[in-house]
Amino acid sequence: MQTTTENKTIKGKANLEVFSSTLQELAATDRDIVVVTSDSRGSGKLVPFGQKFPEQIVEIGIAEQNLVGVSAGLASAGKKVFAVSPACFLTARALEQIKNDVAYSDNPVKLIGISAGVSYGALGSTHHSLHDYAVLRAINNITIIAPADNYETSATIKLAAESVKPVYVRLGKKNMPDLNAADQETFQFGKGRIICEGNDIAIIATGETVYPALQAAKKLDESNIQATVISMHTIKPLDYDLLESIANKCKAIITVEEHSVYGGLGEACASYLLQHRNSFNGEGWGGSFKIVGIPDEYTVTGSQAEIFDHYGISETGLAATALEMMKKPNQKQFLTP
Repeated sequence: MQTTTENKTIKGKANLEVFSSTLQELAATDRDIVVVTSDSRGSGKLVPFGQKFPEQIVEIGIAEQNLVGVSAGLASAGKKVFAVSPACFLTARALEQIKNDVAYSDNPVKLIGISAGVSYGALGSTHHSLHDYAVLRAINNITIIAPADNYETSATIKLAAESVKPVYVRLGKKNMPDLNAADQETFQFGKGRIICEGNDIAIIATGETVYPALQAAKKLDESNIQATVISMHTIKPLDYDLLESIANKCKAIITVEEHSVYGGLGEACASYLLQHRNSFNGEGWGGSFKIVGIPDEYTVTGSQAEIFDHYGISETGLAATALEMMKKPNQKQFLTP
């Protein structure tokens, strides 16, 4: 039986496909573009790239630590390296190499974590990357990006190709629609996108959770609740200016991520709001706050959509959470996950 989320027809390509086509576009005029994969040519949608540019792709095999080490070496020699591997393995098995060979050594490798979050569905917790924001946020000198739609993905890859610093890009597998944000032409790392605006509640989402957040906002409008939806595509550095402006106008904030509730987008936002009291007349922010993500447990078995539904990351779940929060008085109240 299909879930509510699965029944929706989404027009758009998978961000992975956009990643591949954008990379081919760049490689056609720049021979310094090099892809290094860990037996991920098929799952990373890189077969066309390999056919067109066989001298610009290196296959390491299922050896993620070698993947990152080789990529760091190529980057140190001036190549624009995209290291492609499933996010669950790239940011766990090769974490030491990311920390030392890439970030500490300041090699501008573009680490592409594919099939991220719970994209692998029923393959379960061994294949889910619900830790990657947390571990990488704790490492200095690396930018963390989770594009929400095809536009953000294309813009991310183009910016990453020219970056002189390490970048981690997190990509899922499902088709994603164009979110049609008002600031469609001003994408940059570290600056979130306002997808829609309202003064009652803000839903700050990242990656593939932005679309259900937008759908939840439309559902809330039926109850005369106006929501701001933010695509906070850059987890680090976080857009603190945007966070402050949203907190100053909204009574409540929900953060939503395809990640553990620990160490990711939600905790980054909560930490800033709690510590920067002077941004709110010295009294701290007085609204309600809720982190929506995967709790401290091994996930239920199911498809990505079923997992989203179970943990309230769906359109219906987010709308219900927002409605419940709007019933609470406007006071200093940080809700635990």
